Amino acid sequence: MKITASLVNELRQKTGAGMMDCKNALVEADGDMQGAIDVLRKKGQRVAEKRADRDSSEGAAISKINADNTVGVAIVLGCETDFVGKNEGFQTLASQFADIAINFDNMDDFLAADFGGMTVAEKLIEQTGVIGEKLEIKAFEKLEAPYVGTYVHINKIAALVGLNKQVDSAATLTKDLSMQVASMGATQLSYKDFTPEFVASETEARIAVIEKDNIELGRLGKTLKNVPKYISMAQITEEVLAEAEKEAKEQLAAEGKPEQIWDRILPGKMDRYISDNTTLDQEKCLLDQKFIKDEKMSVADYVSSNGDGLDVTGFKRVALG
Repeated sequence: MKITASLVNELRQKTGAGMMDCKNALVEADGDMQGAIDVLRKKGQRVAEKRADRDSSEGAAISKINADNTVGVAIVLGCETDFVGKNEGFQTLASQFADIAINFDNMDDFLAADFGGMTVAEKLIEQTGVIGEKLEIKAFEKLEAPYVGTYVHINKIAALVGLNKQVDSAATLTKDLSMQVASMGATQLSYKDFTPEFVASETEARIAVIEKDNIELGRLGKTLKNVPKYISMAQITEEVLAEAEKEAKEQLAAEGKPEQIWDRILPGKMDRYISDNTTLDQEKCLLDQKFIKDEKMSVADYVSSNGDGLDVTGFKRVALG
């Protein structure tokens, strides 16, 4: 059968393969379109087997939100090199995958979904042969809420944030919060989500690191780091706060500060005490972090400023690497 230019172009449109690869596949399949697709898929399988142990640490992180802003998905399409990851065709492929992913609740169902007559998993193998690099879906996260927003940072990190209700500022708010998630790497919504065992383990580990650092700082004659008693609000009870306030008052008295001005000084001291003893929350908990656009307030304060009864229901984050 004569292999025409239009037949080659049709195969290129279906698979994204190069012109010569398409022509050779059509020749091998005697002009049969499905047969040529199978030829290219088998080539992809051979390439995939050879490159199975390669590191696909480059690629694209991308997110999609449905029309009602109630469902969002974030995925990472991995490849081997930054050159391929920045390619327009690769970015388009990642976007097409995300369009499919939003309809599924987990990675397995997504990989088994239809992509132009083949599964997503088969498309990955086919494109591995076309591009010549290992391709894989490295991350899949889905979020549902009354309102879902997103932010993608230069195709390297994608974040989703859900709110418990729709408000006028929802688009801006969820974008800001998604930027916070992308840049600050929170893993929990609030310190209330920590288990006592996790907090105890983290406390012991962090204090050990600081004490070790202080040995070296002491040897060099430098100022020692503060060794906190606590690292999370989960540990700071009313009794702990009462004791901290008592010690602060004793310090003010020892410094000779008039008692009538203590009320103006104590709030700042207590805020500093809480800040010094909640380092875990500030690192790991979205709502307890300082808001990156205004560090005078916490993320929880920023959310509250956008409406009464407004809450963050959850968040997701995917990233290259």
